[in-house]
Amino acid sequence: MQVGRLNHVGVAVPDIEAAKQTYANLYGATEATETRDFPHLGVRVAFVKLANSEIELLEPLGATSPVHKFLERNPKGGQHHLCFEVPDIIAARDDMRAKGATVLGTGEPYVGAHGVPVIFIHPKDSCGLLIELMQEPAR
Repeated sequence: MQVGRLNHVGVAVPDIEAAKQTYANLYGATEATETRDFPHLGVRVAFVKLANSEIELLEPLGATSPVHKFLERNPKGGQHHLCFEVPDIIAARDDMRAKGATVLGTGEPYVGAHGVPVIFIHPKDSCGLLIELMQEPAR
């Protein structure tokens, strides 16, 4: 299996609205989605749209959020993950497992912020970088 296009870079931030302003002021990224809460994932999310990709801004929704733990180690925020598209999320999951990679959580895909199934691959399997694989969205 080969991954598809880079869909987005996930960035953990302590203040999502301030982060939107930073990307607009510094980089001219003035188009962003509305900020939405995803309580089942423990995060608030907004996407900053770029010419060739997106930046997913992630703010924790409380102390139990995985992003909260990330911000404890990186209080100003930072790169949280890379997300690549795959044509078949189940085939991608099975391929990752066959290659010895650890699929986080239960291993079952769940619906992410783009409204399509996703899985995450443990950073230890990708040179220290958390990788999200998402089912290719309909275009």
